Amino acid sequence: MGVKFTKMHGLGNDYVYVSLFEQNVDDPAKLARRVSDRHRGVGGDGLILIGPGGGGAHVRMEMFNADGSPAEMCGNGIRCVAKFAYERGLARENPLRVRTDAGLLTLDLTIDEDDRVCEVRVDMGAPVLDPKRIPVALGGERVVGTTIPLLDKLLEVTCVSMGNPHAVSFCDSILRVPLSDWGPKLERHPLFPQRINVHFAQVVRPDFVKMITWERGTGKTQACGTGACAVCVAGFLTHRTERAITAQLPGGILKLEWDEASDHVFMTGPATEVFVGELSE
Repeated sequence: MGVKFTKMHGLGNDYVYVSLFEQNVDDPAKLARRVSDRHRGVGGDGLILIGPGGGGAHVRMEMFNADGSPAEMCGNGIRCVAKFAYERGLARENPLRVRTDAGLLTLDLTIDEDDRVCEVRVDMGAPVLDPKRIPVALGGERVVGTTIPLLDKLLEVTCVSMGNPHAVSFCDSILRVPLSDWGPKLERHPLFPQRINVHFAQVVRPDFVKMITWERGTGKTQACGTGACAVCVAGFLTHRTERAITAQLPGGILKLEWDEASDHVFMTGPATEVFVGELSE
C-alpha cells in the first residue's frame, strides 16, 4: 500500500499533507523531495506531517522543504494543519493547539455553517530579534535597517525569527526586484549560517504592503505566513508601517498584527483543501 496524502494550500503556498495517525513515514526527507516535484510528483512547496500532539498540544506538525531539508514552521502550512485536523476529527477543539519545532502555537478557527474551517487566526508568538538566535552573524542587539553587501550593491535588511529565520528588505517596487537572482544569493549569504527566508516588501500605505518571497529550501513561493509576520514586525521597527497591516502576497491576502500588550504577532488567513490521493510504492 502506498502513502495516503492530501494536497492543501494557504494562498497558493502548497504542501502535501500526510497523517501519521494511521500510517508511518520512514524517510520524510526523501518523501518530501519526491512529492514536491511538480513534474514527476504531486507538486508542492514541501511535505507536512500531522501526528499526535502530547505535551498540551492537540496535534503535532513536522515540516520539510521541497529539497528535503527540515523547517521549523510555516504560517500558511499550520493553518492547513488546523483545517485537516478539525475536519477529519483528529482534534475538534477550538482554539486548537499545534506543536511545531518552533514551539506550541494556538489557533482560533472560523467555522462555517457546513462545519468547515474557512479561516484561521494564529498566535505566532513573540518575534525574535536577537541576532544570535535568528541566527545572523552580526553583533549588536538587533539587525534593523542594517546594510549588507549583495553582489555589487548594498542592501538594507531587517532580520526577524518567527520560529524560522527571515530577512526583510523594503523597496520602492517589488516588480523591479530580480528575485530569482537575489533570492538564492541572500538565502545562502555568509551572514546567515542556517540560510534564511528572503522577503522584499513595498509599502503602499502604513497599513498595507505588497511582498514577494524567496523561501529557504524551496525558492519562489506564492505566499509565506511567517514571512508576512516578519514583514509586519520589520515595517513597524523601521517606522514604515503600523502594528496592524494587510499584506498582499502573490497568492492572496493575509492580515497581521504585532500586538503591543502581549508582544505576540497574530496572523489571519484562509486554508484550502485541493485533493486527496495515494502515492504508488
